[in-house]
Amino acid sequence: MSFWEKLLNAIGNTAGNVLSAVVEAIRTVFEGDPETRRKVAFSVAIIALSAKMAKADGIVSEKEVNAFREIFEFPPEQAKNVARLYNLARQDVAGYEAYAEKLSSLCVTCAANCPVLEEVLDGLFHIAKADGLIHEKELAFLRHVAEIFHMNEEHFDRIAARHVSAGRDPYKVLGVSPSDDFTTIRRRYHGLVSEHHPDRLISRGVPAEFHAIANERMAALNAAYEAIEKERRAA
Repeated sequence: MSFWEKLLNAIGNTAGNVLSAVVEAIRTVFEGDPETRRKVAFSVAIIALSAKMAKADGIVSEKEVNAFREIFEFPPEQAKNVARLYNLARQDVAGYEAYAEKLSSLCVTCAANCPVLEEVLDGLFHIAKADGLIHEKELAFLRHVAEIFHMNEEHFDRIAARHVSAGRDPYKVLGVSPSDDFTTIRRRYHGLVSEHHPDRLISRGVPAEFHAIANERMAALNAAYEAIEKERRAA
Protein backbone atom coordinates (compact mmCIF):
# COMPACT_ATOMS: atom_id res chain seq x y z
CA MET A 1 0.00 0.00 0.00
CA SER A 2 1.41 3.41 -0.99
CA PHE A 3 1.76 6.22 1.55
CA TRP A 4 -1.04 8.05 -0.31
CA GLU A 5 -3.40 5.16 0.29
CA LYS A 6 -2.36 4.84 3.93
CA LEU A 7 -2.92 8.55 4.47
CA LEU A 8 -6.30 8.72 2.74
CA ASN A 9 -7.54 5.57 4.46
CA ALA A 10 -6.72 7.23 7.79
CA ILE A 11 -8.52 10.43 6.78
CA GLY A 12 -11.59 8.64 5.43
CA ASN A 13 -14.27 10.78 3.85
CA THR A 14 -13.80 13.60 6.30
CA ALA A 15 -15.95 16.62 5.65
CA GLY A 16 -15.35 20.05 7.13
CA ASN A 17 -12.01 20.48 8.84
CA VAL A 18 -9.83 18.20 6.74
CA LEU A 19 -6.64 19.82 8.02
CA SER A 20 -6.92 18.44 11.54
CA ALA A 21 -7.63 14.95 10.17
CA VAL A 22 -4.64 15.13 7.83
CA VAL A 23 -2.29 16.31 10.57
CA GLU A 24 -3.45 13.57 12.93
CA ALA A 25 -3.14 10.93 10.20
CA ILE A 26 0.42 12.00 9.36
CA ARG A 27 1.33 11.95 13.05
CA THR A 28 -0.07 8.48 13.74
CA VAL A 29 0.19 6.51 10.49
CA PHE A 30 3.86 7.31 9.96
CA GLU A 31 4.96 7.30 13.56
CA GLY A 32 8.41 5.74 13.84
CA ASP A 33 9.31 6.70 10.27
CA PRO A 34 10.34 10.38 10.45
CA GLU A 35 11.74 10.49 6.91
CA THR A 36 8.51 9.29 5.32
CA ARG A 37 6.45 11.45 7.67
CA ARG A 38 8.40 14.54 6.62
CA LYS A 39 8.00 13.68 2.94
CA VAL A 40 4.27 13.05 3.31
CA ALA A 41 3.74 16.24 5.31
CA PHE A 42 5.59 18.30 2.72
CA SER A 43 3.71 16.65 -0.15
CA VAL A 44 0.33 17.16 1.49
CA ALA A 45 1.10 20.79 2.25
CA ILE A 46 2.04 21.70 -1.30
CA ILE A 47 -1.04 19.89 -2.68
CA ALA A 48 -3.28 21.69 -0.20
CA LEU A 49 -1.79 25.13 -0.80
CA SER A 50 -2.02 24.60 -4.55
CA ALA A 51 -5.69 23.77 -4.13
CA LYS A 52 -6.26 26.81 -1.93
CA MET A 53 -4.49 29.10 -4.40
CA ALA A 54 -6.67 27.78 -7.21
CA LYS A 55 -9.74 28.49 -5.10
CA ALA A 56 -8.51 32.01 -4.29
CA ASP A 57 -8.10 32.77 -7.98
CA GLY A 58 -11.51 31.30 -8.74
CA ILE A 59 -10.31 29.58 -11.91
CA VAL A 60 -8.47 26.29 -12.33
CA SER A 61 -7.05 26.18 -15.85
CA GLU A 62 -5.77 23.08 -17.59
CA LYS A 63 -2.35 24.76 -17.81
CA GLU A 64 -2.26 25.15 -14.03
CA VAL A 65 -3.14 21.48 -13.58
CA ASN A 66 -0.35 20.53 -15.99
CA ALA A 67 2.07 22.80 -14.14
CA PHE A 68 1.15 21.05 -10.91
CA ARG A 69 1.95 17.71 -12.53
CA GLU A 70 5.29 19.06 -13.76
CA ILE A 71 6.51 19.85 -10.27
CA PHE A 72 4.74 17.05 -8.48
CA GLU A 73 5.18 13.84 -10.39
CA PHE A 74 3.38 10.80 -9.05
CA PRO A 75 2.71 7.30 -10.37
CA PRO A 76 -0.31 7.13 -12.71
CA GLU A 77 -2.00 4.64 -10.38
CA GLN A 78 -1.93 7.27 -7.60
CA ALA A 79 -3.62 10.01 -9.65
CA LYS A 80 -7.04 9.36 -8.10
CA ASN A 81 -5.64 9.52 -4.56
CA VAL A 82 -3.81 12.79 -5.22
CA ALA A 83 -6.92 14.25 -6.89
CA ARG A 84 -9.02 13.22 -3.90
CA LEU A 85 -6.68 14.94 -1.47
CA TYR A 86 -6.60 18.04 -3.70
CA ASN A 87 -10.40 18.23 -3.75
CA LEU A 88 -10.66 17.64 0.01
CA ALA A 89 -8.32 20.56 0.59
CA ARG A 90 -10.32 22.83 -1.73
CA GLN A 91 -13.53 22.01 0.17
CA ASP A 92 -11.97 22.29 3.62
CA VAL A 93 -13.44 24.94 5.90
CA ALA A 94 -9.93 25.72 7.16
CA GLY A 95 -8.40 28.67 5.32
CA TYR A 96 -5.08 28.52 3.51
CA GLU A 97 -3.52 30.39 6.43
CA ALA A 98 -3.98 27.32 8.62
CA TYR A 99 -2.26 25.09 6.07
CA ALA A 100 0.58 27.60 5.66
CA GLU A 101 1.07 27.79 9.42
CA LYS A 102 1.25 24.01 9.71
CA LEU A 103 3.73 23.87 6.85
CA SER A 104 5.81 26.63 8.44
CA SER A 105 6.39 24.36 11.42
CA LEU A 106 8.09 21.84 9.10
CA CYS A 107 11.03 24.15 8.46
CA VAL A 108 14.13 22.28 9.53
CA THR A 109 16.01 25.46 10.39
CA CYS A 110 13.17 27.13 12.32
CA ALA A 111 14.57 30.40 11.03
CA ALA A 112 13.35 33.25 8.85
CA ASN A 113 13.61 32.77 5.07
CA CYS A 114 13.70 28.97 5.45
CA PRO A 115 15.02 27.28 2.26
CA VAL A 116 12.51 24.43 2.59
CA LEU A 117 9.60 26.86 2.55
CA GLU A 118 11.22 28.71 -0.34
CA GLU A 119 10.85 25.46 -2.30
CA VAL A 120 7.12 25.58 -1.63
CA LEU A 121 6.80 29.18 -2.79
CA ASP A 122 8.74 28.39 -5.96
CA GLY A 123 6.31 25.56 -6.65
CA LEU A 124 3.29 27.77 -6.09
CA PHE A 125 4.74 30.49 -8.34
CA HIS A 126 5.33 27.87 -11.04
CA ILE A 127 1.66 26.94 -10.95
CA ALA A 128 0.42 30.53 -10.74
CA LYS A 129 2.32 31.65 -13.85
CA ALA A 130 1.29 28.61 -15.92
CA ASP A 131 -1.43 30.53 -17.76
CA GLY A 132 1.05 33.26 -18.71
CA LEU A 133 0.14 35.73 -15.99
CA ILE A 134 0.33 35.84 -12.21
CA HIS A 135 -3.00 37.37 -11.28
CA GLU A 136 -3.37 39.98 -8.58
CA LYS A 137 -5.26 37.62 -6.25
CA GLU A 138 -2.61 34.94 -6.74
CA LEU A 139 0.19 37.38 -5.93
CA ALA A 140 -1.64 38.54 -2.81
CA PHE A 141 -2.10 34.89 -1.81
CA LEU A 142 1.61 34.16 -2.32
CA ARG A 143 2.71 37.27 -0.44
CA HIS A 144 0.54 36.37 2.54
CA VAL A 145 1.84 32.79 2.54
CA ALA A 146 5.39 34.20 2.54
CA GLU A 147 4.52 36.34 5.56
CA ILE A 148 3.23 33.28 7.41
CA PHE A 149 6.49 31.55 6.45
CA HIS A 150 8.37 34.42 8.17
CA MET A 151 9.95 35.60 4.94
CA ASN A 152 10.87 39.25 4.75
CA GLU A 153 9.67 41.41 1.86
CA GLU A 154 13.08 41.60 0.21
CA HIS A 155 13.42 37.82 0.17
CA PHE A 156 9.92 37.42 -1.27
CA ASP A 157 10.63 39.98 -3.99
CA ARG A 158 13.77 38.07 -4.96
CA ILE A 159 11.77 34.84 -5.26
CA ALA A 160 9.08 36.60 -7.29
CA ALA A 161 11.70 38.11 -9.62
CA ARG A 162 12.81 34.63 -10.66
CA HIS A 163 9.35 33.92 -12.05
CA VAL A 164 8.92 37.08 -14.12
CA SER A 165 10.15 36.47 -17.65
CA ALA A 166 9.42 39.86 -19.20
CA GLY A 167 11.68 42.59 -17.87
CA ARG A 168 13.31 40.30 -15.30
CA ASP A 169 15.82 42.23 -13.18
CA PRO A 170 18.96 40.05 -12.88
CA TYR A 171 20.20 42.07 -9.90
CA LYS A 172 17.00 41.46 -7.99
CA VAL A 173 17.10 37.74 -8.84
CA LEU A 174 20.53 37.45 -7.22
CA GLY A 175 19.71 39.86 -4.40
CA VAL A 176 22.52 42.26 -5.27
CA SER A 177 22.74 45.92 -6.24
CA PRO A 178 23.93 47.42 -9.56
CA SER A 179 26.41 49.40 -7.45
CA ASP A 180 28.07 46.20 -6.15
CA ASP A 181 31.43 45.27 -7.67
CA PHE A 182 31.56 42.13 -9.79
CA THR A 183 33.57 40.20 -7.19
CA THR A 184 30.75 40.69 -4.68
CA ILE A 185 28.16 39.67 -7.26
CA ARG A 186 30.12 36.55 -8.23
CA ARG A 187 30.49 35.55 -4.57
CA ARG A 188 26.77 36.00 -4.05
CA TYR A 189 25.97 33.95 -7.14
CA HIS A 190 28.19 31.04 -6.09
CA GLY A 191 26.64 31.14 -2.62
CA LEU A 192 23.13 30.89 -4.07
CA VAL A 193 24.16 28.05 -6.40
CA SER A 194 25.56 26.12 -3.46
CA GLU A 195 22.50 26.80 -1.30
CA HIS A 196 19.95 25.86 -3.94
CA HIS A 197 21.70 23.02 -5.73
CA PRO A 198 19.22 20.18 -6.45
CA ASP A 199 21.50 17.71 -4.66
CA ARG A 200 20.78 19.47 -1.36
CA LEU A 201 17.02 18.89 -1.54
CA ILE A 202 17.08 15.43 -0.01
CA SER A 203 18.96 16.62 3.07
CA ARG A 204 16.23 19.20 3.62
CA GLY A 205 13.49 16.59 3.46
CA VAL A 206 12.14 17.87 0.15
CA PRO A 207 10.65 15.07 -1.99
CA ALA A 208 12.52 14.18 -5.19
CA GLU A 209 9.40 15.23 -7.10
CA PHE A 210 10.48 18.82 -6.55
CA HIS A 211 13.73 18.50 -8.49
CA ALA A 212 12.08 20.13 -11.51
CA ILE A 213 11.54 23.28 -9.47
CA ALA A 214 15.16 23.25 -8.27
CA ASN A 215 16.36 22.97 -11.85
CA GLU A 216 14.13 25.84 -12.91
CA ARG A 217 15.47 27.99 -10.08
CA MET A 218 19.07 27.17 -11.01
CA ALA A 219 18.34 28.18 -14.60
CA ALA A 220 17.03 31.56 -13.41
CA LEU A 221 20.11 32.14 -11.23
CA ASN A 222 22.45 31.19 -14.07
CA ALA A 223 20.63 33.44 -16.55
CA ALA A 224 20.76 36.38 -14.12
CA TYR A 225 24.49 35.95 -13.50
CA GLU A 226 25.24 35.61 -17.22
CA ALA A 227 23.22 38.77 -17.98
CA ILE A 228 25.15 40.78 -15.40
CA GLU A 229 28.49 39.34 -16.54
CA LYS A 230 27.70 40.27 -20.16
CA GLU A 231 26.66 43.75 -19.09
CA ARG A 232 29.85 44.33 -17.07
CA ARG A 233 32.07 43.10 -19.92
CA ALA A 234 30.38 45.47 -22.35
CA ALA A 235 30.79 48.44 -20.01
